[in-house]
Amino acid sequence: MIPLKNIRNIGISAHIDSGKTTLSERILFYTGRIHKIEEVRGNGDGATMDFMELERQKGITITSAATTCIWNDTQINLIDTPGHVDFTIEVERALRVLDGAIMVLCAVAGVQSQSITVDRQMKRYRVPRIAFINKMDRLGADPFRVVQALKDKLNLNALLLQYPIGSEDKFAGVIDLIEMTANYFEGEKGEDRVVRPIPENLQAEATIAREKMLDRLSMFSEQMMAKLLMEEEVPQEMIWETIRQATLSLELTPVLLGSAFKNKGVQNLLDAVTLYLPSPIDREVVKAFDVKTEEKINVYADRDGPVVALAFKIADDEQSGQLTYTRIYSGTLRKGERIRNTRTNKSISVGRFVRMHADKRENIEVAATGDIVALVGVDCASGDTFCSEGINVSLEGMFVPDPVITLAVTPKHKEDSDRVSKALNRFMREDPTFRVSIDAESKETLISGMGELHLEIYIERIKREYKAEVYVGDPAVAYRETISQTGTFDYLLRKQTGGSGQFAHVIGKIEPCQETFAFESKVVGGAIPKEFIPACEKGFRDAINSGLLIGYPVTGVKVILEHGSYHREDSSELAFRSAAHFAFEQAFRKAHPIILEPIMLVEVETPNEYLGRVQGDISSRRGLLLGSETMQGYSVIRAEVPLKEMFGYSTDLRSNTSGQASFAMEFAEYRQVPASLQQQLVAHGAR
Repeated sequence: MIPLKNIRNIGISAHIDSGKTTLSERILFYTGRIHKIEEVRGNGDGATMDFMELERQKGITITSAATTCIWNDTQINLIDTPGHVDFTIEVERALRVLDGAIMVLCAVAGVQSQSITVDRQMKRYRVPRIAFINKMDRLGADPFRVVQALKDKLNLNALLLQYPIGSEDKFAGVIDLIEMTANYFEGEKGEDRVVRPIPENLQAEATIAREKMLDRLSMFSEQMMAKLLMEEEVPQEMIWETIRQATLSLELTPVLLGSAFKNKGVQNLLDAVTLYLPSPIDREVVKAFDVKTEEKINVYADRDGPVVALAFKIADDEQSGQLTYTRIYSGTLRKGERIRNTRTNKSISVGRFVRMHADKRENIEVAATGDIVALVGVDCASGDTFCSEGINVSLEGMFVPDPVITLAVTPKHKEDSDRVSKALNRFMREDPTFRVSIDAESKETLISGMGELHLEIYIERIKREYKAEVYVGDPAVAYRETISQTGTFDYLLRKQTGGSGQFAHVIGKIEPCQETFAFESKVVGGAIPKEFIPACEKGFRDAINSGLLIGYPVTGVKVILEHGSYHREDSSELAFRSAAHFAFEQAFRKAHPIILEPIMLVEVETPNEYLGRVQGDISSRRGLLLGSETMQGYSVIRAEVPLKEMFGYSTDLRSNTSGQASFAMEFAEYRQVPASLQQQLVAHGAR
């Protein structure tokens, strides 16, 4: 078994089309995991990690894929994640269980909209990362501008460890500023890394770059600072260790260069993964809590300790049933052993588990701390914690964003109904951001997700994987309702039906707040017995599921329960729950309710000649222009635009720019709709 210190659990994340999957393919090739390189868009079988037929057809990553490879006696468990924001949950759950990450950036475009999202996710889970500036062979490549953008836009302490040997079509290799050697990549697929002296014309620039690097690094090492002051040579081992410690503490982001497509710089990146990114024993201590006492507990990376593992992704398999991707944080799991799901409190026998290589599997008998494996045929949900018998802890879950777009779907044929239902239930289990509901009035089936592409992919999967077709309605925005001022309630529920009646009286107020929902009880003197207070909170929570303006969920409300009364015989939990529900509606009407709409952060890349036309179109969509950046021959526009106005934008953008522009968007925040639009929505309904 490989020592814990020689294991790296890493993910590759970036903006769409930055070259993540191409990079993954090279990593697998150079580590000997595969013996032939396939491209994302090509005539072959498609990239290894993009194993879904839809991924190969569209040339994008839709679902994260896991694999394992070995580099210089270090086991690298690798997860390749999607770049498109519609599939952000795949990045979210990968980063939740990984110890380190590679953040890929395009040498031309630099820090893009999804780069900002990925950065936020990495910071949320405190994941140390290496930045890899890819596509150094492209026209307009400028790694120094990208490094500055990492500092300015992401507030990262980015440190370039290499210096480029040429750029664009003359990009030939990299200078290692630690070893002060020139690295070239020869052979048919760049498999031969050749180390030579630094070219004479670059020696002066490389020396200056190294001095700047060491000066920055000396801030993290007194020993290094002393050697620099004494003008002594700094040992390579000291440089490596200083970079490692500063990276692990999230104070530094090492930056490397290359071109995955041209097979340059990937081996150096693998070296950096083993040198600077954390092993399971280097990462910050994992936090859990006791299910019964809710006491916080530290989970240490110890193969001899009790098993503590997290199910972070669910996938259905036609032959084997459910595949549960699991990260083991503590202990050793053997085939046939029993573990407990602490959410359901049910004991499970682990009959089979496998190590994944994209869509292929390798049966294994033992999995231990630091491993990422898939349990076969285990019934559970994403986010469940598995423990040894006798241990009852739950690991912290992951952040799941709310859907922002809804479509109505109807089976085209009666015989398709069961297949569509099976598909939707499966997709909900696999993807926490995909939701299914039934419209109360029309009885239509509604599917909700993170964007048009997100739902389009699932509709296509229904057709391909379940041989069923559906009619699809127009997209609808997932609005929210909230209040703009304080509203009071004084509600008395009194029903007498001959036997025991119902009595509950609640008094208080609701007010705006930053959280989705907050509840506070200020009841004193037993005006409402303590055992009925939780029922009141449940009633208020019931009420926020559907607002009174257009029926969308209510957010940003705090309920303060101040007083009330009860009846010894007729009061019950059900009575107080019902009273609280009606009381909320009473106060909601008084609190000047408003409708909120999702605002998207939109980034458009367009040739300069279409800049004015694209900006004008964004403004006509109620968009707020945040600024633009001009590069060689093209501009990048950033704006905030209501989601409602973005439906069909891709078609209009192609038309306005002769098909030469592209765009990406992600959810930014909910914001109040204009008064005129609110009147329309209330009058005609949101759909």
